[in-house]
Amino acid sequence: MAGPLLLRSLFSASSRKSLSSHLVRPPCLSRGFTAGPASAAAAAATDPKVFLEPSRLRNVAVIAHVDHGKTTLMDRLLRQCGADIPHERAMDSISLERERGITIASKVTSISWKENELNMVDTPGHADFGGEVERVVGMVEGAVLVVDAGEGPLAQTKFVLAKALNYGLRPILLLNKVDRPSVSEERCDEVESLVFDLFANLGATEEQLDFPVLYASAKEGWASSTFTKDPPADVKNMSQLLDAIVRHVPPPKANLDAPFQMLVSMMEKDYYLGRILTGRVSSGIIHVGDRIHGLRSKESGVEKIEEGKVVKLMKKKGTNMVLIDSAGAGDIISMAGMASPSIGHTVANTEVMTALPTVVLDPPTISMTFGVNDSPLAGRDGTHLTGGKIGDRLMAEAETNLAINVLPGLSESYEVQGRGELQLGILIENMRREGFELSVSPPKVMYKTENGLKLEPIEEVTIEVNDEHVGLVMEALSHRRAEVADMGPVAGNVGRTRLSLTCPSRGLVGYRSVFSSDTRGTGFMHRAFLTYEKFRGPLGNVRKGVLVSMGYGTITAHALMSLEARGTLFVTPGMETYDGMIVGEHSRDTDLDVNPVRTKELTNVRAACKDENVKLSPPRLMTLEEAIGYVASDELIEVTPKAIRLRKRYLDVNKRKAMSKRPKD
Repeated sequence: MAGPLLLRSLFSASSRKSLSSHLVRPPCLSRGFTAGPASAAAAAATDPKVFLEPSRLRNVAVIAHVDHGKTTLMDRLLRQCGADIPHERAMDSISLERERGITIASKVTSISWKENELNMVDTPGHADFGGEVERVVGMVEGAVLVVDAGEGPLAQTKFVLAKALNYGLRPILLLNKVDRPSVSEERCDEVESLVFDLFANLGATEEQLDFPVLYASAKEGWASSTFTKDPPADVKNMSQLLDAIVRHVPPPKANLDAPFQMLVSMMEKDYYLGRILTGRVSSGIIHVGDRIHGLRSKESGVEKIEEGKVVKLMKKKGTNMVLIDSAGAGDIISMAGMASPSIGHTVANTEVMTALPTVVLDPPTISMTFGVNDSPLAGRDGTHLTGGKIGDRLMAEAETNLAINVLPGLSESYEVQGRGELQLGILIENMRREGFELSVSPPKVMYKTENGLKLEPIEEVTIEVNDEHVGLVMEALSHRRAEVADMGPVAGNVGRTRLSLTCPSRGLVGYRSVFSSDTRGTGFMHRAFLTYEKFRGPLGNVRKGVLVSMGYGTITAHALMSLEARGTLFVTPGMETYDGMIVGEHSRDTDLDVNPVRTKELTNVRAACKDENVKLSPPRLMTLEEAIGYVASDELIEVTPKAIRLRKRYLDVNKRKAMSKRPKD
C-alpha cells in the first residue's frame, strides 16, 4: 500500500504551485509516511533545504514620519528584487489607504537579495496608528529610519524611533528626497546632527549612536552611501541600501532544536481558511500538519486556548502569498488552522506550556460612544442597524487592532477607546462602507488621577506655517491651552516659521480643519502623544453656536436664503431634515432654532420679476473627521452609508432647554 501512497504524495507535491525554491520537503516527510516530532526534528537538522538558515535571514522594519516616503521606498525595493508591482504604493492594500495616501496597517513581505531573505515590515507613520508600530517592532532585529532631508526629524519620527530604540534595534538612517532643489549637502549634515541629538535624547546606547547614513530618492529609485543628487546610471538603484541592511542588521538569534514557539503579531480573517495568524517563529521548526496549541498568559498562570493542527503555512513574497511546507526559527510566516488565538497569544508545539512575553502598548487617550441610530431618518440607507450587529463588528475590530478597546455601555451603546480622532474616524468610515448606521458621540479625553491630581494626555505638536499666519495660529492655540516650547525659521524656506508646542489632546480635537482654513492650506501640523500632565484648566471659546432645525421635511432654497445672513450653512436645498438636526453654524455663541423647510407663500397676483432668483453661497459640507472634531458635548453625529449629519442629542426643543439648565461636569 506504501507504493500508491508514495506516488500520490510525490504527484501532489510536484503539482503543488507556488512552492518556494528554498523550501523543499525531504523524502522522509512525504505524506505517505508518518514521523513523530523527534524524527521530524532529526530530519530537519540533517537536511538544510527544509527551512531557511537563520544566518541568511534579516528582519527589518521601515519606520518614519508621515509622508517621508516609506511606502514608495518599499515599492522600489520590491521592484529591485524582481517583484511584479501592479500599481504605485503596492503595500497599501486597503482602499482607504490608497484614497488618503496614508498607511493605516502594518504589512510584512519578504524579498530575496544575494542569497539572503529580507523580511520587510512597512509601518504607519501617523501617531493614531502607533499601536501598529509597537506590536511589529518586536518581530524584527533592525530598522530603516527614513527621514525627509528637507523637513528633518518631526514629532512622529521621535515616537517611532523611541519604540525601536527601546527594543534594542540598531537603526540605519536613510535621508530621503535628497533630489529636491532645496536640499544641499550642508542641509543633510544638519539633519544628520539633529537625528543624532534625537538618538542621544532618547537614551540610545553607544552602539545605536553609531548608525550608518545613506542618501536616497525613493521616487527616482536609488540609494547611495555618499551624498549625491544624481548617481551614475550603473548604480542608480537600491542595491547599496540592500547591502547595508545585510551588513548592519544582525540575523535573528534562533534555536532550531528547541520546540516550536511563535508569538502572534498580526491576524486577519479569510472566508475559506478562517484565522490567519502572522508572527515570527521564535524557536524550533514548524511543518504543515503538525499538532499545535494556543496559549495565553493570565494572572493565575498560562491558559490553554485551543488545540489544533497546521492546515496551511504561508509566506508573503513580493506582493503574492506563497504556500510553504515548513519554516524555521527567525522567519516571519502566516499559518491557518486555529480558530481562537489572536494577537499577543503564543502558538506552540503541544508539549510546550510556556507563553512568550506580550507587547506592552501605550494606553488609549480618547474615547467615543457608538450607539444605534435613532433619528427620524434612520434605516433608509444602511443594512446593519441593531446594537447587536454594531457590537459584534466593534468586538471583531478590537481583536485585530490592539490599540482599540471596546467596553459595552448602556442601552445598546459601546464605548470605543483609541489613540485619536483619525484612528476612530477610519473605523467609522469602514463601518459606513460595510452598510452600518450608527450615532457617534463627540470624542472625550481619558483622564487619569494620581495622588489626588487630575492628569490629562498632552501631545507634542510640530507646526510649520508662513510668517503671516503665525499670529492667527498662536491665538487659536492659546485658547486651547497650548504652550510654546520652541520657535524659529525653517531651514531652506524663507518666510516660513516652525513652532514646537505642547497641547492637551482635548484642545487639539477638531483643530485640524480650523488650522487648514487659518493657513489657507499652506501650513502643516503633526502631533504625537507625549505624556500625562496636570490638568491645564478649561479651554477658551473654541466654537460658536449652531443653527438647529425645528422643521421636518425637504430643505427649500427659499428658507435657506433668509438663513444665510445668520451664519454658515451645512446643508443644500433638497436635503432631508428633521427637528433637532444641525443645519449650520450660528454667527454668535448661542444656538438658534430655525425653520429650513419653510416654503414661499402663494398669491393670486402675477407680476414680472416677482420670483427673485435665489443665489446661495456654497455650503460647508463636513467630512467625517471634521464632524468628529466639530460636535459639542450635547450633540451627536448620525453616520449612514450615504450621509453624515450633525444633530442635537435631544431632538425635542423643550427637553434640550431643560437639560441645558443642568450643571455641567
